[in-house]
Amino acid sequence: MRILDNEQDDEFEINILPMIDVIFAILAFFIISTLFLTRTEGLPVNLPKTDTSEPQDPADFTVTIEPDGSLFLDELSVTEDTLRERIVAQLEPEQEALITIKADEQTYHGQVITVMDELRTIDSASLGIATVPKPDSSESE
Repeated sequence: MRILDNEQDDEFEINILPMIDVIFAILAFFIISTLFLTRTEGLPVNLPKTDTSEPQDPADFTVTIEPDGSLFLDELSVTEDTLRERIVAQLEPEQEALITIKADEQTYHGQVITVMDELRTIDSASLGIATVPKPDSSESE
């Protein structure tokens, strides 16, 4: 004997909302973790703006000069007397070096020239000064 059931059976459905939540959580984790993988050189300073600045390849060495005159080689504090010695100690014979100077725009100009003069005595070293491009005047309109 057959029994008729007038009630509809519930259809099974897959709820994907929890899966979307998990995917967004994983995506957020990867985005945030990759921010910590970027390599920063030197210390943050307010760089002067120029019209002719161009991006350069990453520097071998970064010398940071803060407004109070303190010097840093990459992120290590140095003095004017030990700056050249530390760079030469890290170079191999006949190795070329690109030294980028990041001087805050409030830094005393004489200090920057003194550091540049000291660094120019290193054989096969090229000097560069870090700047940031000025914003276009057409963008602000």
